[in-house]
Amino acid sequence: MLIVDARESESIDRALKKYKKKFEKAGILRELRNRQTFKKKSVERRNEVLRAAYHEKLKREQLG
Repeated sequence: MLIVDARESESIDRALKKYKKKFEKAGILRELRNRQTFKKKSVERRNEVLRAAYHEKLKREQLG
């Protein structure tokens, strides 16, 4: 549960902005979407390895 400490002098817009930022950082929506479909561990790992290889390739291209 996210709690935002809103002071009396703060506007509701400011408090809402703080809430949205906390919500995004907590990754609640991302986790909810991930839980909607089941992925095998081997598929998750393969995607993780492919993503890492892609990022390595980008880094190498930028350096040289």
